[in-house]
Amino acid sequence: MIAGIRDAAHAVEAATVMRLLPDRPRLLALGEPTHGEDRLLDVRNALFRQLVEQEGYRTIAIESDCMAGLLVDDYVTSGAGDLDEVMARGFSHQWGAFPGNRELVRWMRAYNDGRPASAQLRFAGFDGPLEITHAASPRQALTALHAYLTTRADAELLPCAADTLDDLLGADEQWTDPAAMTDASASVGRTPEAARLRLIADDLVTLLDAQLPQLVAASTPEEWDRARLYGRTATGLLRYHAAMADPSPSRMARLLALRDAMMAANLLAVAERGPALVNAHNSHLQRDRSTMRMGGHPVRWWSAGAIVSAHLGRGYAFLATAVGTIRHQGVDTPPPDTVEGLLYALPQECHLVDAHLLAATLATTTPPARVSPWFGYAPLDPTHLADIDGIVFVRDARSQPQDPPA
Repeated sequence: MIAGIRDAAHAVEAATVMRLLPDRPRLLALGEPTHGEDRLLDVRNALFRQLVEQEGYRTIAIESDCMAGLLVDDYVTSGAGDLDEVMARGFSHQWGAFPGNRELVRWMRAYNDGRPASAQLRFAGFDGPLEITHAASPRQALTALHAYLTTRADAELLPCAADTLDDLLGADEQWTDPAAMTDASASVGRTPEAARLRLIADDLVTLLDAQLPQLVAASTPEEWDRARLYGRTATGLLRYHAAMADPSPSRMARLLALRDAMMAANLLAVAERGPALVNAHNSHLQRDRSTMRMGGHPVRWWSAGAIVSAHLGRGYAFLATAVGTIRHQGVDTPPPDTVEGLLYALPQECHLVDAHLLAATLATTTPPARVSPWFGYAPLDPTHLADIDGIVFVRDARSQPQDPPA
């Protein structure tokens, strides 16, 4: 079996990735089994650089707040702002502190320096403004959308004035109360004010479609893209807050599904601009239905990758990253009858694996490989291999940054 697996393993290079795929995908996604590991971010950065320089990818989209990401995009395209501030305010989940993300932003800025706008590399966050502890107030997105339409749409068609929005939104603290993540009664998502805001947001987004010719003529492409982002984010956040106020047993499944639906909508919008690279957790990018246990009960939902794949077909490709060891996190040598354990037996430190060839090899084994039992990261499920285009395997996610592969 090792010989068959060895035949499926190749160098982690842009050209090798392209040979695995039937077509050049519009969205090429690289997942990761855990967040923040220096070695994994180094491998991502090296591969993304090659794909930009050799294959013409022009956007890098990260699992981070789509609204905050506008600061990063402004920085990499124009140099606006200070890098320290951009890293602090332009990423959610505190991911601006990861050295690999800082290096990515620094390199993107250097790549764009001196290039015309049409040839520049763009940055996008594609997550909603959502944290583990809370969801953001819809104020930023909703007021930005209203301001855009106020200056470009027929004024009499706006559903309300700006001060009405402000009154209905109230204090942002009531929207971001951490208690609402676990206690539906603490959420303001189904108050009369929130219900009215959902109707207003829907009317504003409808106005984008109803007056599209007028709005496009009065906007730069960048202004139009951002207006649509404001609309997606405002309506998505208001749906999410409404689901937070739902006391039913399906509450958590609905929240997880809504988050990934927001991610998918943002990724599809990114794909409209041109070929893009995507980086997020494997569970957000996989084609299979995502599952987890919460409160002792299984929760299932469709990931952003599954939704995007259903829309784009072969225009979407997914490379999963798998890890052998994360010793500084207590993840030691993987069991030999797991996907990670089988790949760990190969001598290379980092390689790209043909997932379909690996699946065919495992189909001849008895018993089949099982899911790794390690806690602290998400191991690969061997039953998902048929729906993965390739696996980037890193033998050891060292605690100290290493030189990226050549």
